[in-house]
Amino acid sequence: MTDATDDDIESLLDVDTIAVVGCSGTPGKAAHDVPAYLQRQGYDVVPVNPNREAVLGRPAADSLADVDEAVELVDVFRPSEAVSGVVDEVLERVATRGDVRGVWLQLGIRDDDAAARAREAELRVVQDRCLKVEHRQRRE
Repeated sequence: MTDATDDDIESLLDVDTIAVVGCSGTPGKAAHDVPAYLQRQGYDVVPVNPNREAVLGRPAADSLADVDEAVELVDVFRPSEAVSGVVDEVLERVATRGDVRGVWLQLGIRDDDAAARAREAELRVVQDRCLKVEHRQRRE
């Protein structure tokens, strides 16, 4: 199966901490506005962007491996071609820390092979869907 179930989406909306890979410091970009929305909804949003010192009032980590706190969901704002490498980082984190429950690939982002690898590691995966849209539809 390559598409997320309603149960996958509900489970991933029920997290506390979200690491946003590719989080932007530029208002008006989806990679900024979606994490800002999530932060306003009470999620602990951890920006991951090696090109920024801080995003959304928080220090930005250079990579997922540099995030010290526990992360339940990894939200990806990177091109589809970069997803495999992000999933590699997620799987490494799962192997060493065991904290990630799922991977969310934002609207327009899809990698079925990487998603299959994440699912094999018993992670929930959502592809090509907007976390903000799903949250609004299901929580507001």
